[in-house]
Amino acid sequence: MIDTDSPQFWSDLFANTLKATGETLYMVGITMLITAILGTALGVLLVVTERGGILEAPFGQRWLGRGVNVVLGFVVNVLRSVPFVILMIALIPFTYLLLGTSFGNAAATVPLAFAAVPFFARIVEIGIREVPAGLVEAAESLGATRWHLLSKVLLPEALPAIILGFATTVVSIINYSAIAGVVGAGGLGNLAIMYGYQRYSWQYIVIVVIVLVILVQALQSLGGWLAKRLSHR
Repeated sequence: MIDTDSPQFWSDLFANTLKATGETLYMVGITMLITAILGTALGVLLVVTERGGILEAPFGQRWLGRGVNVVLGFVVNVLRSVPFVILMIALIPFTYLLLGTSFGNAAATVPLAFAAVPFFARIVEIGIREVPAGLVEAAESLGATRWHLLSKVLLPEALPAIILGFATTVVSIINYSAIAGVVGAGGLGNLAIMYGYQRYSWQYIVIVVIVLVILVQALQSLGGWLAKRLSHR
């Protein structure tokens, strides 16, 4: 049990919290960088390869577009079906093979990315589907290529919804990172377990909750502000 009367207690508490917050931001930052790239690409592929999509017949082969769409949709659904705790444990051999360790901040980004990418891909898919068909038809009538349709119409128009979805994904990953901390990933979750649960310090629990609330509120507000600024409607 921690001696709260110790003159070092509060300084240690703030130092440990600062270190754990940095570890959480590192895990979430790396994960969201991977998620932004792979999730966007995956979400776009899900839309453009579906029937009636701008890439429904890549290389002139309709079966190829259909096959890609079905496989990607199946993979996304499977990954989204697995609870994060089970996914994290199931990926331990893969994480070890990839990074040479299955513990620590860097190792935690692997299961976090596997959880975030399919989630964000569906958000990108939904955002693009909400783009009015009239805009696409107007661009096609003006001779826009597939690349122009994607880069000049679909993605820019869907961007506010994608940003809002990205902020929601970040909040989910912050929560998942706390779960990862339970099994040695570090961060605020690990701090709450080590000091709040195992050493009975309610002060650590309170400060971890406060930091998490501040992070979530700040990121959600930033996402809402950016989406509003970029909205064309």
